[in-house]
Amino acid sequence: MELSGKSAIVTGSTGSLGGELAKALAKTGCDCICHYHKNKEKAEKLVGEIKAMSRQADSTGSPRAFAIEADLTEPGQIEALFDEALNHFAPVQILINSASVFERTPLHEISVGQARRVFDLNLTACILTARAFAQKISKSVKGKDAPAGKIINICDVAATRPWAEYSLYCASKAGLIGATKALAKELAPEITVNALSQGMVQPVQMTAEEEKRQLSFIPMRRFAETREVAAAMIFLLQNDYVTGQVLNVCGGRGI
Repeated sequence: MELSGKSAIVTGSTGSLGGELAKALAKTGCDCICHYHKNKEKAEKLVGEIKAMSRQADSTGSPRAFAIEADLTEPGQIEALFDEALNHFAPVQILINSASVFERTPLHEISVGQARRVFDLNLTACILTARAFAQKISKSVKGKDAPAGKIINICDVAATRPWAEYSLYCASKAGLIGATKALAKELAPEITVNALSQGMVQPVQMTAEEEKRQLSFIPMRRFAETREVAAAMIFLLQNDYVTGQVLNVCGGRGI
């Protein structure tokens, strides 16, 4: 897929990784819908940064960007997000599911409400955004050479190498890997569906002792840079024959 001139939706764009993924797309010439839930100020700042970029492909203009608010745990708001996205940039051919909640909760502290919230955002929302993408957006590019659309789900090495006291998060990300593979079969050949499984990404906030401990688990002996995760995303978007795969960007942590 030639990315310049395409349009993308990035959920959770106000997160540190989501914002970098949106900017990486813009650097290739993509127009971006920057989804946010509550942090409008940060989303608008990201939009301004994207608009200030020039298209690398032809240098004839700047990528467009627009911020849209939505609570992805509410199905109706997912539908509204895609409807509004189409009003700004049509067709939208790329969906990056980056929105996520990351919480440490020992088993004895888990509530039913918390469990539903984590799974609703980390797993169910990704499935519902994929459905909206397939129903509302892929139709606008019907008849074009396959694949017409690309979905990338942002997972985590914790899906396959889980941590104690993060059972909700780890289980939701493991479920997302399963959903990625199932959706890849169901939506082929019109849409490819892949996942990025990242390790710890800079900047990290932990004590020097904990940092040393975490680095001991990583063969590369360092944390990932956001640009390295973004580069993996671009690879998956540009390769039309890769679908249903989980690309690990974890420095070997998942081995």
